[in-house]
Amino acid sequence: MPPKSIPVPAKASKPYFFYGHRKPSQNRPVVYGGLFSNRQILKTPQTPPPHSPPFDLQKWDPHHLSRNPSPPPIPNPRQNPKLSPIARFIIDAFRKNQYTWGPTVVFELNKLRRVTPLLVTEVLKVQDDPVLASKFFHWAGKQKGFKHDFGSYNALAYCLNRNGRFRAADQLPELMDSQGKPPTEKQFEILIRMHADNNRGQRVYYVYQKMKNFGIKPRVFLYNRVMDALVKTGHLDLALSVYEDFRGDGLVEENITFMILIKGLCKAGHIGEMLEVLGRMRETSNKPDVFAYTAMIRILVSEGNLDGCLHVWEEMQRDRVEPDVMAYVTLVAGLCKGGRVQRGYELFKDMKKKGILIDRATYGVIIEGFVKDGKVGSACGLLKDLIDSGYRADLGIYNSIIEGLCDARLVDRAYKLFQVTVQEGLEPDFVTVKPMLLAFAEMSRMSDFCKLLEQMQKLGFSINDDLSKFFSFLVEEERTVMALQVFNELKVKGYSSVPIYNILMGALHKTGKVKQALSLFREMKDMNVEPDSSTYCNAVLCYVEDENIKEACICHNKIIEMSCVPSIEAYHSLAKGLCKIGEIDAAMMLVRDCLGSVTNGPMEFKYTLTVLHACRSGTEKVMEVLNEMMQEGLPPENIICSAIIAGMCKYRTIEEARKVFANLRTRRLITEANLIVYDELLIEYMEKKAADLVLSGLKFFGLESKLKAKGSTLLS
Repeated sequence: MPPKSIPVPAKASKPYFFYGHRKPSQNRPVVYGGLFSNRQILKTPQTPPPHSPPFDLQKWDPHHLSRNPSPPPIPNPRQNPKLSPIARFIIDAFRKNQYTWGPTVVFELNKLRRVTPLLVTEVLKVQDDPVLASKFFHWAGKQKGFKHDFGSYNALAYCLNRNGRFRAADQLPELMDSQGKPPTEKQFEILIRMHADNNRGQRVYYVYQKMKNFGIKPRVFLYNRVMDALVKTGHLDLALSVYEDFRGDGLVEENITFMILIKGLCKAGHIGEMLEVLGRMRETSNKPDVFAYTAMIRILVSEGNLDGCLHVWEEMQRDRVEPDVMAYVTLVAGLCKGGRVQRGYELFKDMKKKGILIDRATYGVIIEGFVKDGKVGSACGLLKDLIDSGYRADLGIYNSIIEGLCDARLVDRAYKLFQVTVQEGLEPDFVTVKPMLLAFAEMSRMSDFCKLLEQMQKLGFSINDDLSKFFSFLVEEERTVMALQVFNELKVKGYSSVPIYNILMGALHKTGKVKQALSLFREMKDMNVEPDSSTYCNAVLCYVEDENIKEACICHNKIIEMSCVPSIEAYHSLAKGLCKIGEIDAAMMLVRDCLGSVTNGPMEFKYTLTVLHACRSGTEKVMEVLNEMMQEGLPPENIICSAIIAGMCKYRTIEEARKVFANLRTRRLITEANLIVYDELLIEYMEKKAADLVLSGLKFFGLESKLKAKGSTLLS
């Protein structure tokens, strides 16, 4: 037998390297491996994440994230795999120098042998400092043999616009032209798109004009973009001028071109011009479809132009365009909300004849329109039609009909409808019961009023809050007398609260019935109802008008004891009252307290302190402040005049104060009677200050006891 052949051991396979094309680079060469390559990727060992404890629902805090928000992630270009190594080197150079251009940055960049336009584009795409980006762009352009391409120019434009330097971005076409790279339509399109996305219509037109100056003829698409941006920002006249240029260039309109102009003309209410454009659109065999007509109707409805809506509807019928459900619903809703519910109801019947599916919202709009027109019977009939159609009425529909029934004095039927809402589990609210409460109050049916309150309490209503809303509504409607009558009936049955007292006191004060407001305030004390800060503020206003400044000051002190801040009206009223009785120092202290406690105090108080400070400089400075006040529309009232008295007595003389008042009298800013009153206050205040000064001197020298002894001897 021939000997068996011994198998020759296979030759060890050598690794095969395929080096792809590599571009000259100033750092390590980039190798693109082929299908077979022995290149290995060195992975850094990753430590496993620490084991998190199991989730415990009892310890979970839903407000943890709101109280401890995580810091925003810091963008790190190194982690961006799309950046080349050289781009990362450049961005690192910026970062090391706190993103400030300077000699150190230039020194780092000079280490690079050459910079390509692609590299400049790559850096500018991730740069968020417009100044640094512009400096880098300029530095790259000065390198030997370097020329920017369209990509780098576009990247700079995006960078400037992204960081709010859109005006600088608009100057790039001139920069390109000066560097031997005339801009194309694409560069202008980028700028137009940037401005259009940010609703800068006038800048869009500015770039468009610049493009025309460069002799570039836009495409139809770009014309449409410019006109659309101008129409959306309310510059219809500029859009029409661009359209004239469009036609002058011999371009053919598209459907979108016509629709842009039609929408703008509809929004501006130029129906005649809109019909001309519509006729031109028909001539080019581009008849509008139902979607275009619906868009016109929607715009006209939003502008409240119902006649224009009906005109467009006639044009749609003329073109034999069958309206869809959206067109019907848009027009019906606009007509009903605009007070033409009968015309809307006719379109509603057309929808039913054509078998178009009508949603519940359309029913609700028509029902609400019938209620506003006082046609409650038609609204109820439409409600029955809604239920027969298989719908379930929502709470808004019931609220509208209940309000209509109450306005028609059919409050019993409204109450039955309210019971229906409860049975259907619709959870009625205060809007539902307010018309019934008002109707019961107007008809003096307080037993039914209280019965409704009891049912509201069973349903979970907040009775105190809802009654406060009800009385606020009565007061706003200037029905204060009715509000008092209702409250007198309710407080006997225990339906009284501090907010209701505050509402009624404020209403009585506004109508000048101060005595009644103060009687309510005293009634609260008799009924052991604890007033709050708003109650005391109302009491301050009433006591000042009743010329009982002492009680007003007591109420002010009560507010301070409660650690609350009086209202600005209370501060102002009490300060005027104190000035009127000659307590000028207390009034000035109140002015300072007000400005130190509230965020936006009255301007008169601010000028009061300014006048006090101006008294140091003399009469001329005070008159300058008063002239500035009158330019702001603030006449010199008693607080300002009291500040003049206090400031002049403290820093100047009585004669200078009299000069200021004489000047005001000459200019007829104060009356002769007020001049006499202020002169008496001036003398009285100066005497008081002189007496206080003498008493302080006696106390200082220890002579106060002798003064008392002498006074007692004289009395004996």
